[in-house]
Amino acid sequence: MTKTKLEYIWLDGYKPTQSLRSKTMVVSDFSGKLEDCDIWSFDGSSTKQAVGNNSDCLLKPVALYLDPGRIDAYIVINEVLNSDETPHISNKRATIEENDDFWFGFEQEYTLIDLETNRPIGFPVNGYPSPQGQYYCSVGATNAVGRQIIEEHLDTCIEAGLNIEGINSEVMMGQWEYQIFSKNATEACDQIWASRYFLERITEQYNVKVDWDPKPVQGDWNGSGMHANFSNKQLRESGDKKIFDKICEEFKLTHKEHIAVYGDHNEQRLTGEHETQDINSFSYGVSDRSASLRIPIATIKNNWKGRIEDRRPASNANPYDVAAIIIKSVKKALN
Repeated sequence: MTKTKLEYIWLDGYKPTQSLRSKTMVVSDFSGKLEDCDIWSFDGSSTKQAVGNNSDCLLKPVALYLDPGRIDAYIVINEVLNSDETPHISNKRATIEENDDFWFGFEQEYTLIDLETNRPIGFPVNGYPSPQGQYYCSVGATNAVGRQIIEEHLDTCIEAGLNIEGINSEVMMGQWEYQIFSKNATEACDQIWASRYFLERITEQYNVKVDWDPKPVQGDWNGSGMHANFSNKQLRESGDKKIFDKICEEFKLTHKEHIAVYGDHNEQRLTGEHETQDINSFSYGVSDRSASLRIPIATIKNNWKGRIEDRRPASNANPYDVAAIIIKSVKKALN
């Protein structure tokens, strides 16, 4: 009889930013298939998802990945359900209009914080390091601080079966990025949460925490985002600039709706500086990293066939929220 560890992962009910929760189920002779993962329950009164006299919430398995950090183990991504098996109000995954036509790529930025100094790794205890500029895509011990953690995370994601497409150091010291892509919107979001979980768990060993805050250091330092690259069949195949314009104009009309779900404290990051558009304004342009929406130059060179990058989502945004509203706005623009 073989024993397997299944780490059930879900999002709690904390506002405005949900947190990861997890617990382990040990099973016998597991098949390695998602459909053989049982629905489980947890105490929702301890996660702000239920009251004490009616505390049971359900975990519905929706994605399964290998867990390279443990022996004979998997992680299980779950939707949270009420006891009657309807989606819980905190279940943002259930709000996505599933459509395989939409491809998503998320650029997840984050900052590593030294728990002893409570400052980004590489920052001196007092004062600041050299001004930003030399740290982006950098090499060397004085620039690319924390690479061991980043490489371990990359290897873990690859071994788990996540479609991670790359990593790089970012503009501020101690700030890094990785990219996740899928030809299915919901799957891309599931994999962002799986990758966040792996990163949080890996950093437990290094006396370092992951800071998802969009502006971890005030002043002349870049914030952290989760840029959302998206396309559907019309964007990828039409070769029509008017399609891109229609979508961008619709996003202009729904700018406030998007900002409302694009992450807490995002106003500290979207200031009109440091490669952002001001949070109260909206713009789009070709190869423009100061715009709300950027149309990559590769799309133009491919005769207006490709993707759009929404640069507004913060690093702490819930990808389910981001994907749901992008799909909604694109469909509205093209209907």
